[in-house]
Amino acid sequence: MPSNTNRDATRPRHRRALLTALGVIAALSTLQGCDESPTGRKQLALVPEAQMTALGEQSFERLLQTEPLSRDPALRRYVGCVAQALVDALPQPHGEWSVAVLDDPTPNAFALPGGKIGVHAGMLAVARTPDQLAAVIGHEIGHVLANHANERLTQELAVQGGLMLVDLFAEEPGGAAHEAFRKALGLGAQYGLLLPYSRTHEREADRIGRDLMAQAGFDPRASVQLWQNMAAAGDGQPPAFLSTHPSHDKRMQALAAEMEQATALYTEALASGRKPRCTPP
Repeated sequence: MPSNTNRDATRPRHRRALLTALGVIAALSTLQGCDESPTGRKQLALVPEAQMTALGEQSFERLLQTEPLSRDPALRRYVGCVAQALVDALPQPHGEWSVAVLDDPTPNAFALPGGKIGVHAGMLAVARTPDQLAAVIGHEIGHVLANHANERLTQELAVQGGLMLVDLFAEEPGGAAHEAFRKALGLGAQYGLLLPYSRTHEREADRIGRDLMAQAGFDPRASVQLWQNMAAAGDGQPPAFLSTHPSHDKRMQALAAEMEQATALYTEALASGRKPRCTPP
């Protein structure tokens, strides 16, 4: 059993930690909903943009040093053509974007803060046309435009602040009851806060990417076709409640909603002469 002296010695440290945790939570509570995503959704993103850009650039550089890149020049030109057409359709100024094609057979793609895009070679087995590939890359660009990485990091900081308070107020730190409560809080944050937000991010990136591809001169209806391909190629997926991605069916339903607006953007792009000529390898 700790002595009174030991307890007194730890009070200043606990007080500083408590003030830090309360400060984080107070800031989150005060600023909740102070920003808006491109779709008008209220969001909270507290990490400075310059810091997010630096994190994105560092992650991209590490990836390029550790992951093999495609040596197929035709594949690189094709992916670069689609990506550049999407970037050119962004509101000005959009800054510089970099594209890397990874020699990875899995169907995946990503975009990082700072304008970094990565596409796995295996994505071409699912995104079979330029329009479908534009749906993939447009979706990933949508994550960056909506500042999702910042919002997710802010959420994780809030969870860490809550866990810190649990530790500080525990009657028996390290005891069975404390650990059970801490685990329950962590799981509650994961399934009640982080994953729902992630599904929101996915739906929002779908919508932003669909409209962006239409503005770039790609047929937005290919976004639904892409997820039909994904559904056919997949070997099953976790239930939507526990998944960071919406189910394929829900995703296609959401993309089909407001498709009339997206096709109008596509028609305008074609009328203005914007029709990318990207040839698959």
